[in-house]
Amino acid sequence: MHEKTIAQLSADLAAGHFSSEELTHAFLERIARFNPSLNAFITLTAEAALAQARTADARHRQGDARPLTGIPIAYKDIFCTDGVRTSCGSRMLDRFVAPYNATVVEKLAAAGVVMLGKTNMDEFAMGSSNETSFYGPVRNPWDLNTVPGGSSGGSAAAVAARLTPGATGTDTGGSIRQPAAL
Repeated sequence: MHEKTIAQLSADLAAGHFSSEELTHAFLERIARFNPSLNAFITLTAEAALAQARTADARHRQGDARPLTGIPIAYKDIFCTDGVRTSCGSRMLDRFVAPYNATVVEKLAAAGVVMLGKTNMDEFAMGSSNETSFYGPVRNPWDLNTVPGGSSGGSAAAVAARLTPGATGTDTGGSIRQPAAL
């Protein structure tokens, strides 16, 4: 499942080849296996993700699913997520629990996505190597001796390592446009 695109996963969910709960379990297992060496995730929301997946499965059974219903994704830790820690990679916000969802989170939740967790990032998205996070540097899954680049490196590493089929990112100062570096 982890080698498929979002479009392929969506088609497989619609066809009933597997459930969103099975898909979510598969990605949570990959995160448990590979995240310790990558440090791509700051916060996992496994219980909430499985509950969201069960809701998505019910929507599929009722014929009320949209293309993204049941697709697991990760959010860069800069996006507020109601009831979930949003630290922006900073010690100062380590215990901050957002009281609301960012617009992108609201829109994706309305589309039925499943939130796996929050990805690591340069503190306050101010960096270009993903080494300034309070939670430690993110490692490039293709070469653990290099960085994934950009403040959205946690999201980039998580997608590249296929820990999630998709993740949000931002381009404050070149995060997306700048290639990974040593």
